[in-house]
Amino acid sequence: MHIAVPKEIKNHEYRVALTPTGVRELVGRGHSVSVQVGAGEGAGFQDDAYQSAGATLEADVEALWQRAELILKVKEPQPEEVARLTPAHTLFTYLHLAAERALTEGLMKSGATCIAYETITDARGGLPLLAPMSTVAGRMAIQAGAHGLEKAQGGSGVLLPGVPGVAPGQVTVIGGGVVGENAARMALGLGAEVTILDTSVARLEALDARYQGRIKTVYSTADALDHAARTADMIVGAVLIPGAAAPKLITRAMLAEMKPGSVLVDVAIDQGGCFETSKPTTHAEPTYLVDGIVHYCVANMPGAVARTSTLGLTNATLPFVLALADKGWRQALADDTHFLPGLNVHDGQITYRAVAQAFGLESVEPASVVK
Repeated sequence: MHIAVPKEIKNHEYRVALTPTGVRELVGRGHSVSVQVGAGEGAGFQDDAYQSAGATLEADVEALWQRAELILKVKEPQPEEVARLTPAHTLFTYLHLAAERALTEGLMKSGATCIAYETITDARGGLPLLAPMSTVAGRMAIQAGAHGLEKAQGGSGVLLPGVPGVAPGQVTVIGGGVVGENAARMALGLGAEVTILDTSVARLEALDARYQGRIKTVYSTADALDHAARTADMIVGAVLIPGAAAPKLITRAMLAEMKPGSVLVDVAIDQGGCFETSKPTTHAEPTYLVDGIVHYCVANMPGAVARTSTLGLTNATLPFVLALADKGWRQALADDTHFLPGLNVHDGQITYRAVAQAFGLESVEPASVVK
């Protein structure tokens, strides 16, 4: 199979979908790999390393896409990339379609087979290809939020760990999954007072046992969210409904109850955001103010730490890439019930129900496509 790795073009996205190590694995199995010139530089992987691993370097991006059978990316295709897709292509990347109707319709129109990292599951019910980037994003959320609290950034001027004689800042994390736990862990390490809200009692029990009461755990209700809005210096939105749009848990009206200069970090922004006032931002302009509240809503947070993120991501994706290359997408998905939910769009049809529901469209079962 011929595999293509284009350079990411989303604003300040420095990750790459395949490392030279991955190239060597694919080439060793008899596949050919073309890598766009400079694709790995942002993550510290130089062109000569890809060549040494057996890849062909390609400067002509149109030619790269045209010859490809399997296209590996990190972020969702941008409009000019969607225009290059054809029914002959299989695209494997993060898609997050439930928040992007235009992208969804563009992929349907292309006729391509589009497989999303974020909806692949595992035997424990986890999301193994989302988890490494969720870990990065959760840890980065506290760094970003702490910076946002600085007065020069529009924040309240609170130092999260405080100092002797001055109380630490209060951080509330909405959602106790991978993002939420990692955010809470970072905030706790800085010395902040940390609370996690979640609707799973079992998850709250696990977190309470793991951190031995050092992190407060609260069942998420409207009252709990109201209390968080009134008391927190930073709120991290870490809510995830796999493949679906995130619920709006902090409303515009609630901002009036927040401390002036408080910070909202919306890690759910890829799925539309879990704050009513959220809108996607970039690393170039990561924050904005609404009613005196700092909003950080960067949609590709891990792209800022591209080296770590690329290594973590490609460790998780490589087994699936090898399966796609060795077997073809149809057989690879048919053979693995956990890989199958990754199929989001095929031949103009939506194959992931939550995406279709987000836009009031029809969907087909992915199992019917791979037969």
